[in-house]
Amino acid sequence: MSYKMLSSPMKIGNVEIKNRVVLPPMLMGFGQFDGRPTEKMMNYYEERAKGGAGIIMTEITRVNDVNGAGAFAQLAVSHDYHIKPLAEMAKRIQRHGAKFFVQLHHPGRQNVGLLVGTVPLSIKAEQLTKGAYGKLLYKLTPAVGPILLKHDIVPSSVAPSKCPPAYFAGGRVRALKHSEIKEIEQQFIDGAVRVFKAGCDGVELHSSHGYLLQQFLSPVTNQRTDEYGGSLENRMRFILNIIRGIKTECGKNFPVIVRLTVDECYSMIGQPGKGYDLETGIEIAKRLEQAGVDAIDVSSAGYDTFNYWLEPVSFEPGWRKYMAKAVKDAVSIPVLAANLIRSPEQAEQQLEEGVQDFVCLGRPQIADPHWTNKALEGKTVKRCICCLNCIESMQDNAYIGSHGECSVNPFVGHEGEELVRNGGNLRILVAGAGPAGLLVSDILAQRGFDVTVYEKSDKPGGQVNLAAVPPQKGKMEWFVEDAYKCCCEHGVKFVFGQPLTAEIAKSLNPYKVISAVGSSPVRPDFPGKYDAECVCTAEDILSGKVSFENCSVAVIGSGMTGLETAHYLTENGCMVKVVEMASELAPGTWMQHKDDILPKLESAGTEFMTGEKLCEIGNGYIVTENVKTKQKKQVECSRVVLSLGSRPDKSLAEELENAGISVVSIGDCNKVGKIADATKSAYEVAVNL
Repeated sequence: MSYKMLSSPMKIGNVEIKNRVVLPPMLMGFGQFDGRPTEKMMNYYEERAKGGAGIIMTEITRVNDVNGAGAFAQLAVSHDYHIKPLAEMAKRIQRHGAKFFVQLHHPGRQNVGLLVGTVPLSIKAEQLTKGAYGKLLYKLTPAVGPILLKHDIVPSSVAPSKCPPAYFAGGRVRALKHSEIKEIEQQFIDGAVRVFKAGCDGVELHSSHGYLLQQFLSPVTNQRTDEYGGSLENRMRFILNIIRGIKTECGKNFPVIVRLTVDECYSMIGQPGKGYDLETGIEIAKRLEQAGVDAIDVSSAGYDTFNYWLEPVSFEPGWRKYMAKAVKDAVSIPVLAANLIRSPEQAEQQLEEGVQDFVCLGRPQIADPHWTNKALEGKTVKRCICCLNCIESMQDNAYIGSHGECSVNPFVGHEGEELVRNGGNLRILVAGAGPAGLLVSDILAQRGFDVTVYEKSDKPGGQVNLAAVPPQKGKMEWFVEDAYKCCCEHGVKFVFGQPLTAEIAKSLNPYKVISAVGSSPVRPDFPGKYDAECVCTAEDILSGKVSFENCSVAVIGSGMTGLETAHYLTENGCMVKVVEMASELAPGTWMQHKDDILPKLESAGTEFMTGEKLCEIGNGYIVTENVKTKQKKQVECSRVVLSLGSRPDKSLAEELENAGISVVSIGDCNKVGKIADATKSAYEVAVNL
């Protein structure tokens, strides 16, 4: 298929973009305290420029060090010393034909209190200690940071008005003084001037996802009674003053894009009438055009409605394209939008339909930095599966001074490292075609090894095939489809329906055997008299080995596998009770996944029993014990599904070692974890073998 629209040039202001693909801003954590770009950051962005994107936009870039930092490891344009290194970064991007835009940002109430007032101190301390401060900070923060946040022993973040903290951000919020507003306006303008002096191609103002610029637009966070609050005209004063100042200082030909939440999406979480809706968002877009903005980057929602701008796996691709289309019909300037685009075909179709003028591919270009070139050349694109590991890992790793990761692409953060091609056609046998087995095989084949994969089932995928079974989880299959196709393109051979044995391995005399056979579900024996056919594991249900319909089921364990199995059972007409020993559901699970699935289970009448331990199974009932009170109770149910985790399958590795065959274990057969853990372990073995 040819992608005429996707590959066609178009202008934003007077700047011509070579195609319609944009890498939108995404914080990944490759920065440093002082806001200068690091080598790792420049490598990351340059790889996406090499990959063919028409526009590369930076991550959120701070203009204010005191209350405007979004992360310790963040890009900044808050001082003149940022101009020279930013210019170097711009040249590295532009030499590949991409245009380089910098997104200017202030988090407002969505800041983390730990960052308020501490960044200037951290910059100074890091300089004085020659790097020792950062090591100490990242050593202490994982333990101390959560305690300080939990007990609210942190400074207040700022907002247009005193208001509740944003969901997920926490802490306290105070209103900005009038003088502070004026100061921040000037800081945005000064930041844009530094971007201009660095030779970048334009700026984007982040007035979306609940950050400060959008907080002024929203009646939820802006209840001021001065000229910055009240009417829409007043609520827009802050951003319009900034736009006017940038155009005055940098010239009318320097492009300014506004990333705009056009619908706060409160109605989608059952709070209609709160915030502003699409009708108001369109009016804001029209007024921005009148103010001289060169393009609108359409987005939606904020931290309070997180899943409606950074969607989990259940959302349909293109579900919010109606928002972009409504804005495009109302303005005459170019419209950029993400719209959960996950394939070149979808991107082309939405351009042809006039939904938007540019496609913003954020997570897709984390998953595959060469998305654009591969799409236009008809090659296999590795698709983003919307697992949210990128933001979860970025948030977690920020406490230890590391960066975000990708389940599909373990090369994230290693862009400047060359893949050594020295396999010399040495024979590698891989046992298992799950995520770890597929990834290790693909990388080793690219390195020049002769790779053969043995898989006991009749198809690749392993546990991912089960993960794709629950409702709205079909995107998980994309991982398998794309990884398998890439393996075949790189010459990997597959033997299906045949597990690898020591006998087979010995006969082939491989250089190395890699075990990626996965794990097996934990199934403890519980006391009681019951029909064995009425008790099974989540894996039995998802694999189709066991089928329960229109009956009462107790699901034991509320990890995501348990919750998704419960969702699957409710779709089969079952009444489900979820029993969890911990005091909360899905402990340790990223909040977006819980926010996505729990309302669906609740609407299906699912009963949740937390703080309860299963201690007996009987015919037509279970007995649980309260963890705190030790009080037992009998709970009626006709079926029981155990979702108590998995244990590594070490049998093959032991068999091979006993036969004197060199073996390395990766993925779940080494340590049970998520897809990201499996692919990360596969990467580490594959590049170092």
